[in-house]
This record gives sequence, structure tokens and C-alpha cells, in this order.
Amino acid sequence: LAQGYIVGLFPPRSAAMAAGDEWNTEALLRETDAAYEEELNRNPHNMKVWIAYLDAKKAVAPGLRWVFFERAVRALPRCFKIWKRYLSERVEAVSKICPVSPEYEEVNGVFERALVFLNKMPRIWFMYIEFLQKQRRITKTRRTLDRALRSLPIMQHNRVWDLYIPFIKQKFVPKATALLIFRRYLMLEPDHVETYIAYLLTMSHYDEAAVLLANVVNDEGFVSMEGKTNHQLWMDLCDVISKHPKDITSLRIEPIIRGGLKKFTDEVGRLWNSLADHFIRLGQFEKARDVYEEAMMTVTTVHDFTMVFDAYSKFEDSLVTASMQGDEEDQDEAEIDLLLARCEHLIARRKELLSSVLLRQNPHNIHEWLKRTRLFQDNPERVIQTFAEAVMTVDPQKAVGKLPALWIAFAGFYEQHDDLENSRGIFQKAVEMQFKTVDDLATIWCEYVEMELRHGHYEDALRVARQAVSTRKSGDQSVQGRLYRSVKLWALNADLEESLGTAQTVRACYDRIFDLKVATPQLILNYSQYLEENLFFEESFRCYERGVALFKWPHVNDIWLMYLSKFVARYGGRQLERARDLFEQAVHKIPPKFAKRLYLLFARLEEDHGLARHALNIYSRATEAVEESQKFELFSLYISKTSEFFGVTRTREIYAKAIESLKEDEAKEMCLRFADVEKMLGEIDRARGIYQHASQFCDPKTENNFWAKWRDFEVLHGNEDTFREMLRVKRSVEAQYTQTHFNEGELTTGSAPALPADPMQAAEQELQAEDESKKRAAEEREEFSSKRRRLQGSAEESLEFMPANRFNGAKPGFCFKLGVKGLGYYEDPNGSTKKPAAKANDEEIELDLDMDMDDMPEEQAVPASVFGGAAAAQ
Repeated sequence: LAQGYIVGLFPPRSAAMAAGDEWNTEALLRETDAAYEEELNRNPHNMKVWIAYLDAKKAVAPGLRWVFFERAVRALPRCFKIWKRYLSERVEAVSKICPVSPEYEEVNGVFERALVFLNKMPRIWFMYIEFLQKQRRITKTRRTLDRALRSLPIMQHNRVWDLYIPFIKQKFVPKATALLIFRRYLMLEPDHVETYIAYLLTMSHYDEAAVLLANVVNDEGFVSMEGKTNHQLWMDLCDVISKHPKDITSLRIEPIIRGGLKKFTDEVGRLWNSLADHFIRLGQFEKARDVYEEAMMTVTTVHDFTMVFDAYSKFEDSLVTASMQGDEEDQDEAEIDLLLARCEHLIARRKELLSSVLLRQNPHNIHEWLKRTRLFQDNPERVIQTFAEAVMTVDPQKAVGKLPALWIAFAGFYEQHDDLENSRGIFQKAVEMQFKTVDDLATIWCEYVEMELRHGHYEDALRVARQAVSTRKSGDQSVQGRLYRSVKLWALNADLEESLGTAQTVRACYDRIFDLKVATPQLILNYSQYLEENLFFEESFRCYERGVALFKWPHVNDIWLMYLSKFVARYGGRQLERARDLFEQAVHKIPPKFAKRLYLLFARLEEDHGLARHALNIYSRATEAVEESQKFELFSLYISKTSEFFGVTRTREIYAKAIESLKEDEAKEMCLRFADVEKMLGEIDRARGIYQHASQFCDPKTENNFWAKWRDFEVLHGNEDTFREMLRVKRSVEAQYTQTHFNEGELTTGSAPALPADPMQAAEQELQAEDESKKRAAEEREEFSSKRRRLQGSAEESLEFMPANRFNGAKPGFCFKLGVKGLGYYEDPNGSTKKPAAKANDEEIELDLDMDMDDMPEEQAVPASVFGGAAAAQ
């Protein structure tokens, strides 16, 4: 019964299976597992048993294995796991077989039976669709995809379309079919229109692609799935319609591109090139040339101009090349010459066109207008036309650059061509312009005057200068109404009056300047110099006084210097009191920066024509009035003058005052000078006190020069106590400076002492250096002791000696001993009968041998007086 049941249910599926696998009932029974069969008989719907049973039969032949799978799916027709394993193994079994073999059709039948029960399982649909795509069965695949869309819920449709879209993009799928399917897809996903547009472009359906792009661009709520902006979509649309003008029939290309020109100003050059390319592809070359010309006359950036000009030049070159490469019979020489002339003319116009672009950016740019005029140097008419256009275009209130330079260059062009009448006319028009500032208008008038002077028209120049400063309207706030207060014009007018006018006109001019309060220190100096040259000395001095009354420091400095110098040179000591009053007025509340020169002039006046004590008093006041950096120089001059007039002793108070007022570095130098003066006067104690006072400013580590001078001073003029005191002060000052972490030099430079890389090695080197210094000190002490013994021996040799082999009794003034000269009687230096010794020096220094040898004075020769009469006898 079992055999009949199995054979009846599972006949051989094909002849190949029966022949190849020797499929028969006996083989099936042989492979049947009794345990699994008994379990399945009790519970035929147990999925786990079926899966275990199938896993146990992996090694059986494929035909027999399909029998077990068929039993399992018949028992559990809606079990996804069993169907999935079954279909996967069937697909893998035919993967290496030709797709047209019958086995593929059998597998298709298995998929169809599986979808009867599992039509809601997307994985089964996807496996079936992929299997059909491998067979290249287009219609069946399309229908299966449609069935999947109808069977699966809407949430799963995107997964189906992910397979559908790549399928219809394949080359073997008919285009009409693909387009219909894409349109269905857009009904579900309208935001994926960019995918459809890209497909249309690959299929050369440019018209429909352009229409869709236009709709996308016009849809303000559209969000690109590819992240493109509306600007990029516009550019894509322009590229499509410009490169394929013959295929676009549903849109008007030129209005679209011109609309983009107004909307996207940063891509103007590219859009103009697209529009011209559109006409070039249509063969309308003249229309394309008009577009290029219009583009170069409207673009406002150099970048866009460069793009358009390069495209235009390439277009002309391509026309020339195409005309020259054609057949000789078809070539037209006149046409080729015309094309070449157009190309050369375009290249020659590049600078002019670029200048126009820059001026469209800012039509009020003076520098660009001047550059443009230089482009037409060989064409005077174009130069005049450019100048006229410039002065009519530029708004004085918006001008960038110096607007007077444009008018001056315009008038200068006529002047270069000896057309003074037109040049004057230009200046006359220029002075009527409403410039931004009075200085701009004054510049025009000055250039007008200088033009007349260059051509020798001196009377006209003076007339123009007077006209410039005489135009005054009450209540007029324009630049013309405020021109009468222009310092530049009054200075020019004054110069011309001095050169071309009379004394009365010069005085009237300067009086007018003073009345309007437009005078400057230089104008006052010029007027005073003019009066002096014409021998009006008192009027010249009154002019200086008027200038002093007008200005304050620091502008009045030059006036005071010139006034006082001229007054002293004129009168000398004849009006001494008046000169003193002037100097007192000058130095009253004078800033320290300008005090030095005036005080020196004041002191020189007193030296030459006044009293010496007055001069010294002025020097004393100067030391308090000048800047800190000039005080040392003034004190030095004050001291030298005091020493010259009243002697050196009168300088002590000045030195003391200087030391209190100056900075530390300068006070140290002043102390050294003061000490030298006291030494010269023989005041040793006063000099020592000065050195001691200056020591507080001098760090022994940095001021070696000061301490060396004090040491030399003590060696020459001091004694042991003063020398020790000097060393004590030096140690105390050194200790005072070493209490801080950084010395003054390190603080000013902002650098700290560098730490050693190896502290232990540095300590060892320091100990070694200390041992060497002690050894050198011991050697020096030994050498000093030997020198002292030699000196004592030489003194002993200088004593009188009477040789004796034995003691012959006492002799007055002699003692019997064995000395350096042998046995005998030697003169007793301590005896009462010795010769009178030289007078001892109270200031002699007795050095302690234990003193640090670094502070020892230099070795001096022993005076002969030390040895008294013994040295003389020897």
C-alpha cells in the first residue's frame, strides 16, 4: 500500500530524471527513513519534522530530493520556509544550464504553484522575477511584475519598482514598453521625475525631457531627490534645449533662456553661450553673431565676458576653418576675407569691450574712464567722445577716484594739441560742477592757473587766480560758495601776487588771508620773508606776532623760531629787554618736545648780549622744561657753561641736581663725571662719597666699568679701611641685585635665564671651576709671599755688614748674626744709632694675605724710601 501510494502520488517528473537518477520505487523506498515516516504518519503537519527530514536527505540524488520537497509542500502548502528552500535549491540546480532548456520551465511551474499559496510573500515574487530576468523572458517578466504589484500591498510596491526600473532600462526591453512603465511609476512616485528625465535623455526623447524639466523648474514646491537646486535644474534645461534645438518642438527656446538671464545673474555668460549655441545648431549664424554681440554689450562681470568672448572667437575661427577646408570649387574668396576681417576685428576690440564691462560695473570709476581714453590714443575723435561721455556719466557724489583728474585730463588733451580755447572752455565748465569737496574744485582752479602759466599768459593766470578767490556768495553752501576759504587757492594767489603783483596787492592779499582766518604757518613765514626782503622789518615782525596770536603749539613752533632768530639777527643787544620779553612769551607753557631749541636760543642771546648769570639761569630752567631724553645733554651744557663762567667749584650744586633728576643710567654717568671733578680738586673724601652714592645704581654683574674705576680710585688715593669699605659696599649691592629672579636687562628684553639641560653636570662643572679658582688664588698668594720675602731679603742686603769669624764684643748700632752675607756684624735697623728713616706714608695700604685675590690691587714697585738710607748706601 505504501509503495502504491508513493508511486501514485509522485510519478517521475521527466524522462531525464528517470534515466539519470534511476528514479524508481525501490530507490525511493531505500531512501525512506522509517522513524521520520512514522512521525509524519502520526503528525503530517509538523514543520520541524519535515525540515529535519529534508536536512537528513541532503545527500540523496536531486530527483529523489525533489520528491521529498513535493511531499513537504503538499503537506504544508503555506509554509514559507519549506517553499523558500525548495525554490532556492531548484534555481541553484539549473543555474549552470542553458536558459532555453526544459528544466527552466519546470522551475517556473514550481514558482507558479508557490505563488498560488504565497502570493503575499514579496521574497517569493522577487526570486521569481530575478529568475525570469535571467531567462530574458521580457513579456513574462513584465506580467509577473504587474501581478506582483497587484498582489502585494502598497507598502511593498517601492521594493517591486526597485526591480522594475532597472529591468526596463535594459537594452533588450522595447522603448515604448519602458516609457509606458515609467509613466505608471511617476503616478506612484512623482518626485522621481528626475530618473525619468535622465532615462528620456538616454533614449534621445529630448522634447518630453525638456517639457518635464520645464514643469519641474516652474514648480516652486519641487524638491530634487538628487539634491539639485532650482538653479542647477535651470542650467540642465538650458543645456538640453540649446544642444538639441531641432528635437524641441513643444517649447519656445529663446524666451526660456532669456528668462534665465533675468533670473540667474551669476550664470549670465553660460546662458548667453547656450542661446548662441542654439542658433548655431540651427544654422542661423548671423543670429548667433547678434546674440554674442548683445551678450558682450550687456554682461557686467569679467568672468562672464571672458566666457562669451572665448566662445565668440572660437565660433569665428570655426567658420573660417570650415570655409577654408571645403572644396576649392565651393570656396568663396570674398567670404573667407570677410570672415577673417571679422575675426581680426573681434580680437582688436577686446580691450575696448573689456573696458565697457568694467564701466558697466561702476560707471563712476574715474580710473577706468582714464584707462579707456588711453585705448584710443591714435583716434583723437574717439578720445574726445570718451571724455565727453565720462564727464556726462560720472556723478560727482558717487565718483570713485579723483574726479578733478578727469576734467584736468580732458583739458590737458586739448592743451597737448595747442587748442587753448577749448581747454579754457573745459576748465570753465569744470569749475561750475558740483564737486563733492571744496578741495576738488580748488584743484581745478589751480590747474587752470598753471595751464596759463605754462604758456606764458601771466596776466591771465593772475586774473584767474583772483577770480577763484573772489567768488563769494552769502548763504551759499555749495562748493562754489565755500571756495573763498580754500587754503590751496589763497596760497597760489599769494605766490602769484608776490611774483606778478605789486606791494599793495600783496599786502591786500595777505590781509584778506588774515581776515578770513585761512592763514597757515607757512603762509605767515612767506609773508614775513617777503616783507623782510622789501626792507619792511617792523611789519615783518608784526606779521610774526599775528601768526603767534593765531596758532597754538605745536604749529606755532616754526613761527617762534623764525621770529626770534630774525629779531636777534636784526637788533642783537640793542633791544635786549624786548628780546627777553619775546623769549619769555615763547617759552611760556611750551611743550617739552619743543623747549630745547628755544631755550638754547634764549641762552645764546644772554651769552652774547646779556649777563652770564642770566644765561645760566636759562640753562637751569631748560633742564626742567625739556623732555627726559634731553635732560642729560642740557645738564652737560649747563655744567660746561658754569665751569667756563664761574669755575669748576660752582658746578657742584648742578651735579647734585642732575643726579637727582636724571634716570639711573644717566645719573651713574653724571656721578662719574662729578667724582672726576672732585678728584681734580683734591677732594678725595667727597669723590669717595659720590662713588658710594652711585654704587646703588650699578649692578656688579653688568657695570664692571664703574667698579673698576672705584677700585682704581681706592688703590691710588685710599687705604686699607677704605678699600675694605669699597668691597663691603660692592658685596651688599650685589646681594641686593641677586635677591630678584631677573635682573633689569632680562626684564627689558623679556627673556629669562635658560636652565641647564643636565643640572648634575652643571653642578659638577661649577664645583670644578670653584676648585680651580681656589688653586689659582693659592698660587697667587704664594707668589705674593715669595715676592715679599725677596723684598725683605734685598732690604737686608742693603744694610751695612762687617764680616767676623767670631764674636768680638758688642758694637753700637750692630748685631752679630749669620745673615745673607755670612757671619758678622749687621746694622741693626731698630737700633738707636741707625740712620734716620724716611717719613712713613700714612695712606699706605697694608694688604691682608687672606684677602680674596680677585680684589687685590695691582702689584706696584717698592719705593726707595722704604729702605731709607740703606738703599742710598748701596
